[in-house]
Amino acid sequence: QVQLVESGGGLVQPGGSLRLSCAASGITFNLYDMGWYRQAPGRQRELVADISRGGITNHVDSVKGRFTISRDNAKNTVYLQMNSLKPEDTAVYYCNAHFLSADYWGKGTLVTVSS
Repeated sequence: QVQLVESGGGLVQPGGSLRLSCAASGITFNLYDMGWYRQAPGRQRELVADISRGGITNHVDSVKGRFTISRDNAKNTVYLQMNSLKPEDTAVYYCNAHFLSADYWGKGTLVTVSS
């Protein structure tokens, strides 16, 4: 059974930091491209950052210089370090694992940026 379990969300003030984690089980983690997506209220889910199985990263323009995706294949975990958080970063953050036709999602973790 495949599971992606996100953690690390919460309430943070503008300018603060959080680190999200996504622990994967039931897959051969090092074969999968991993990604973080987010969905704000009333908006579509959007890509935040992804990292290939080879470690190549991509961050969308709105988070470049503030967020960093990384992975630890020994721990079957992908991370999202989020710095300089803004109110517009408020969303549910989802972990995604993708390999060929296989595509899995976690249940999400809520990040709220507010003073």
